[in-house]
Amino acid sequence: MRILNCLGAAALLLSTFVAAPSVNAQTAANLAALRGLAPVAALQNTDAGKAALAANLAVTGAIQQGTANQPGLRPFAEEQQQALRDAFITGGNALELADGLGTKLDGAYQAVVQYKSADDGKTSAFTNLSPAVAHLIAYASTTERADSALAKFFFANETLDGKTRASGAAIGILTAIAGSPDFFGKAYGRPAGSDGANRYGNSRPFMTQPHLLVFEGKDFFGVQSGNLAYLRGPAQDLVNSPSYPSGHTAYGYTEALLLALLVPERYPEMVARAAEYGNSRIIMGAHYAMDVLGGRTLATYDLAQLLANRPGYAGVNRHGLVIGDFRKAVRAARADLARVLASGCGNRVVVCARQDDGRFADPAKDQAFYEATQTYGLPVVHQQAAAAPEDVAKLAPEAGYLLTVAFPYLTLARADAILTATEGPGGGFLDDGSAFGVYSRLDLYRASKEAIAAGHDRHRGKTGNP
Repeated sequence: MRILNCLGAAALLLSTFVAAPSVNAQTAANLAALRGLAPVAALQNTDAGKAALAANLAVTGAIQQGTANQPGLRPFAEEQQQALRDAFITGGNALELADGLGTKLDGAYQAVVQYKSADDGKTSAFTNLSPAVAHLIAYASTTERADSALAKFFFANETLDGKTRASGAAIGILTAIAGSPDFFGKAYGRPAGSDGANRYGNSRPFMTQPHLLVFEGKDFFGVQSGNLAYLRGPAQDLVNSPSYPSGHTAYGYTEALLLALLVPERYPEMVARAAEYGNSRIIMGAHYAMDVLGGRTLATYDLAQLLANRPGYAGVNRHGLVIGDFRKAVRAARADLARVLASGCGNRVVVCARQDDGRFADPAKDQAFYEATQTYGLPVVHQQAAAAPEDVAKLAPEAGYLLTVAFPYLTLARADAILTATEGPGGGFLDDGSAFGVYSRLDLYRASKEAIAAGHDRHRGKTGNP
């Protein structure tokens, strides 16, 4: 299989992925993302909201300090080292997330997909395994990035880039819910521009927490580093980068779920890897639990819109690359990836997927860890949504494509029913009864296990096996 160098449209998209958003970017899709993420901006208006904000700070601090008693995949010291590696975004080829494929398939993936840097990530080059895979990753990542990067400054100070005022339509989103920007800065005693605060707003936890646990280790490129280097520099300076939502988490879920769609045999494990990647941002001291939940919800929502081929998502010219039928693009990329993985592991993908002795090899641990990150234990804010599962088919029917594209024996109706039946706790700070809010409570770990079980039942029914 030919290795594709990071040239052409995919490389251009990667440069866009790490750059600031365009000041002209406020499409209908952007506004939908802002509207979905906005309920956090009104939390200070109610007692329940204030309690959620207080819990957010406390939970974040406990996770960062290693005192939260999370059911981790490994000891906390090892998760700290993972967090250092996860600080670098392998946006061009999802390399850092591929260990969720299991030891055998990850080895086959890494044999052809690489990220290299001579200056510890300041500049880098990557390879991919085919144009179909490269374009799929680039298109999805840039779609998500357009929303997450815009949201950061909008929720910090109602601008597009820190300085350029957002449109009236965007600001109207906050007005409609009596919301205000810089909600973390105001709640945690670091309002924008004050001593020790982010100049734009929404200062990050390493600036608002009374204590920060500092640790050292080797980063993605094997260079000795530490979390401070990725908070205050020189590796990355986040002092004036607004906190909400977590862009790393949105990236991690987007590309981890793409790998889940491309290798459905590892769907649950890739979901667990996405959760770990988001959790790494809390361990680093870079993000609050709410940031991670916002990033996860945004990524899941955006990917579902792409899979549904919704206007404004599929068919958009993204710096010279257009994917009009995203589901078809997934199928093409899956065929390429399956050939490479089968060749590299020396057997069918379904066989190699079971050859795993890494940290995702224990389903019970995977599920316990994932469930701990589902809400991070934050309290209910929207009581009306907490009483019962919300009907995915009525509120967000396109969510079913997150399962049907991986497991084509499911109808969309059946997939939506599985998503409804496996929903996590409701009423969280984003779960306000909206379609976007439903995505905040989807439990794709449990849902994918149910989808896989349905496939086994279907196979037994056809063959007559007990």
